Amino acid sequence: MNAFVLGAGDGFNGGDIIFQLIMFLILLALLKKFAWGPLMGIMQQREEHISNEIEEAEKSRVEAKQQLEEQRKLLKEARQEAQSLIEASKKQGEEQRLEIIETARAEAERLKDSAKQEIQTQKDQAVAALREQVASLSVLIASKVIEKELSAQDQQKLINDYLSEAGEER
Repeated sequence: MNAFVLGAGDGFNGGDIIFQLIMFLILLALLKKFAWGPLMGIMQQREEHISNEIEEAEKSRVEAKQQLEEQRKLLKEARQEAQSLIEASKKQGEEQRLEIIETARAEAERLKDSAKQEIQTQKDQAVAALREQVASLSVLIASKVIEKELSAQDQQKLINDYLSEAGEER
């Protein structure tokens, strides 16, 4: 066991260790220059790319949110405008209904007045015709009763008096 530790000649070589250490350091320097640097550059670019993608996604999300709010606002305005149009249409319909009713009432009143006037005209004509018939009958009766004792002028006076009395009784 002692021979192995103290070195029988093959085991421990300081020059090899230093050579391997130098080679390792050279390898690290080469790796740093040709592999680690570009790899870190790629990683840096990838990190920037992901960061930009996140920023763009955030901008897109904010923009989408703004557009959604704008669409909601426009939809609300459209609903309010539609409601206003409906209310205006209802109001206009009600005004037209009242106007039609008023026109119908005025027409009914006009027809009623016209009918009253026609009835009065017919009544006046009937009364005039009745007076004429009464006058004729009175003349006929009077002429038969008096049997030609009165003159035509006296008969006319008698008829007018009789018609005046008949008109007042009416």
